[in-house]
Amino acid sequence: YWNKMSTSHLDSLFRPKSVALIGADSKPLTLGHVAMKNLLSGGFYGPIMPVNPKLQAVLGVLTHPDVASLPITPDMGVIASPAEEVAGHVAALGKRGTQAAVVLTSGFKAKTLAGRKLEAELMEQAAKYQVRILGPDCMGMLIPSAGLNASLAPSKAQSGRVAFVSQSDALCTAVLDHATANGIGFSHFISLG
Repeated sequence: YWNKMSTSHLDSLFRPKSVALIGADSKPLTLGHVAMKNLLSGGFYGPIMPVNPKLQAVLGVLTHPDVASLPITPDMGVIASPAEEVAGHVAALGKRGTQAAVVLTSGFKAKTLAGRKLEAELMEQAAKYQVRILGPDCMGMLIPSAGLNASLAPSKAQSGRVAFVSQSDALCTAVLDHATANGIGFSHFISLG
C-alpha cells in the first residue's frame, strides 16, 4: 500500500484548503479541545469544521454530528477521538473523498495485542480508501505559511524556510520551544508519531 502511494495525496496533507476535526471537544486539556484551539489560533485560511455528535459548538464554531453531514468534503481530517473509533472515522473520511488524515490519538503503537489490532484496522481502512495518514500517536503538524496548526503543540511555529520532521514528540516540543524563544522559523514542522 505505502509503496503504491508513496507520493499520492501529499497535497491534501501539506496544502489542505479545508479541515475537519473529528473529536472536537469543549473540555479544556482534552486532545479535541487543544487541537481545535490550535487550528483556530493558527490563522488557517480555509474552513475548519468540528465534528462531535454530542456538542452543538466548540470554541464558538458549530459542530457537525458526523463526517457525512459536513457541508463540504474536507481536504484533510484531524482525528482526536478514542483509538477504538479511529478506523471508522478514516473510513468515513475516505468514503466522503478526503485524501489525508492526521491521527493525534494514541494507543496504537503499543506492544499489546489490542494496540496492534487497532493499528491494523486503521491501516486497512486507510489502504481501502487511499487516505494518506500522518500518525497515529503523533503531535501533529504545523505549516506556518498556510496558518495551519493541526497539532497538540503548546506553542506556534514561526514561518521560515527549514522543515523539521521527527518521530519523537518530546524532541518536537523541545525544538519548537527553543526555536520560538530564538526566533527560528519553519516551513513545515511535523511529528510522525
